[in-house]
Amino acid sequence: MSANRRWWVPADDKDSVSEKLLRKTRESPLVPIGLGGCLVVAAYRIYRLRSRGSTKMSIHLIHTRVAAQACAVGAIMLGAVYTMYSDYIKRIAQDTGEK
Repeated sequence: MSANRRWWVPADDKDSVSEKLLRKTRESPLVPIGLGGCLVVAAYRIYRLRSRGSTKMSIHLIHTRVAAQACAVGAIMLGAVYTMYSDYIKRIAQDTGEK
């Protein structure tokens, strides 16, 4: 029984990982912004780890996680509001202007 060792190789007609990432970024630009904000907050909080004072490590890490998640959720909410605006409110305004 021979194993197919090339099962993980993508087909020629499929996008590469970088092409897929660029396409997804063009479709929803707020996702990379949220990810970038999350990484910036996490990097800043890790940088500030030395000067945390008498705060316990677990509390500092919880605050870091909450701040990073807030950036990601904020980007998701902005994307949802923009999509709702462009799909519903803008369309209703265009429909009433045409009549």
